[in-house]
Amino acid sequence: MRSSHPRSAAVAALVATALATGLLAGTADAAEGAVSADPIRIHDIQGTTRISPLNGKQVADVHGIVTGVRTYGSRGFWIQDPDADDNPATSEGVFVFTGSVPTVAVGDAVKVSGTVGEYVPGGANSGNQSVTQIAKPTVTVLSSGNALPEATAVNEYSVPAEYAPAGDPAAAGSINGLTLEPSRFALDHYESLEGMNVRIGTSRVVGATDAYGELWVTVKGWENAAKRGGTVYGSYESQNTGRLQIQQLAPLAQQPFPVANVGDKLTGTTEGPLDFNQFGGYTLVARTLGTVKAGTLAPEKTKAQSPGELAVATYNVENLDPTDPQEKFDNLAKAVVTNLASPDIVALEEIQDDNGAKNDGTVSAEQTLTKFTEAIKAAGGPAYQWRSIAPENNKDGGEPGGNIRQVFLFNPERVSFTDRAAGDAVTATGVTTERGKAALTHSPGRIDPANPAWADSRKPLAGEFLFRGRTVFVIANHFASKGGDEGLTSHHQPPARKSEEKRLLQAQAVNGFVKQLLAVDKNAAVLAVGDINDFEFSGTAKALEDGGALYSAIKSLPKAERYSYVYQGNAQVLDQILTSPSIKNFAYDSVHINAEFSAQNSDHDPQVLRFRP
Repeated sequence: MRSSHPRSAAVAALVATALATGLLAGTADAAEGAVSADPIRIHDIQGTTRISPLNGKQVADVHGIVTGVRTYGSRGFWIQDPDADDNPATSEGVFVFTGSVPTVAVGDAVKVSGTVGEYVPGGANSGNQSVTQIAKPTVTVLSSGNALPEATAVNEYSVPAEYAPAGDPAAAGSINGLTLEPSRFALDHYESLEGMNVRIGTSRVVGATDAYGELWVTVKGWENAAKRGGTVYGSYESQNTGRLQIQQLAPLAQQPFPVANVGDKLTGTTEGPLDFNQFGGYTLVARTLGTVKAGTLAPEKTKAQSPGELAVATYNVENLDPTDPQEKFDNLAKAVVTNLASPDIVALEEIQDDNGAKNDGTVSAEQTLTKFTEAIKAAGGPAYQWRSIAPENNKDGGEPGGNIRQVFLFNPERVSFTDRAAGDAVTATGVTTERGKAALTHSPGRIDPANPAWADSRKPLAGEFLFRGRTVFVIANHFASKGGDEGLTSHHQPPARKSEEKRLLQAQAVNGFVKQLLAVDKNAAVLAVGDINDFEFSGTAKALEDGGALYSAIKSLPKAERYSYVYQGNAQVLDQILTSPSIKNFAYDSVHINAEFSAQNSDHDPQVLRFRP
């Protein structure tokens, strides 16, 4: 607030306390308001930084109009002061956390007394920004049926092109204490509207409706547009500022959320309070939801390989086990046959053991693979054979008891598998020479399973294949997940990506193994495939490619087609096929059949590479 009272010793003490406790008060004037006779306004509570200058303080008789009521999850309501100040950095809205179903209604004029706080969705260790709120409230309804404050438009003109300020080195990279610059940074712009009534117009869907009743749109239709309607995440500096998550205030049981795919449009006006949550950051919680206009997006079908081409695919089948519905097996099988054109070799990720997540020591996946390969035959596909190595129980990460592993499927009518003293979960395969050519000591075999890089993670599966007289080495990978990384909307900028450290070590291990093969035969045909869980521009990819040993083949595609996964409205690369130098001429396809659609058989899109060995 802008008080004219002289600064007293009490105010100075209050400011000193706020600074000393890391609350990063926005201005001394705001702190002064906490002890002055002037009424506290919502913009005084919000302040000019992400942390309220009144954090932890009691406030009384804060006036506002109710703009939204949430009766589920984090129960409470939003209020907004219709009489805005002249500072664009201070929000005029705030969330009032009741903990129980609120008794107010939209349009009520209320006064609220309670405790100002900063709630961090996901907890302090998540790195998420906090939501300024009033908790333990006493609420008095002054009148009802009032007009709502006019919604602030969020669009391509209002959202800045730059994503976030650099974090303060003196605050461990946090942006919490920085004064908001809403005309310069997108995150600051959204933060300056936290809790306020906002609206968007007709916008393209860039993240399909999920099981939790939410979707993603972009208010910048031109921003890094994907060929099929999404928004491509092409670098750490291309966060895509126009993305916004959409939920609805109405409970799903009362009002089903619309089903939308990437490329559809959310037409008309979508309006409601701007919230922040742990599963995507800034979220428009719609009081009024636009109408979904369906696009023409359809699952892709790749080109079939010619007789002289070897087709190698990778597909994460998302925790497949025999307890899954037959429909999932049938749909995945149909994808292999129809959408992937029955590749000669398919490296599968996330094949679970024979009883799925039941944690009883079972590690065999024979029933899972039998059921899947039978479904492929029933769909008109080949009689695939398989090779794999069962993990030690609960040693490879993933869902506890599920024992996920990589598996090779291969069509014996087109390609043969060279079995060489099959390894086990703890035995490392190596590189040897046979008749002047590179060969594996164990096929199938695991690469360096004792390496700490693979602790509680899937070990790479190496196999030796023969196609038309030419040996081809395939390494099936499933690198460590991104679990624990901070989101793009973290209060640390840039966000901490701790999981990259492990994937870097894993990439170095695989790269080193490929270099051993190439040291024996520089013309060896080697493919490293799988769910790399990292981007084609990441340090992980660079480590895999080190020394020219491998090339991430998805980079052969135009940038608008480089993605295999959609996360928080960003179409991005997680699944890759990397080629050794002798594989010069190839056709690559990221086959989009899942990630862009609300109805999914897996959350990943499979990848296919065709070449002539």
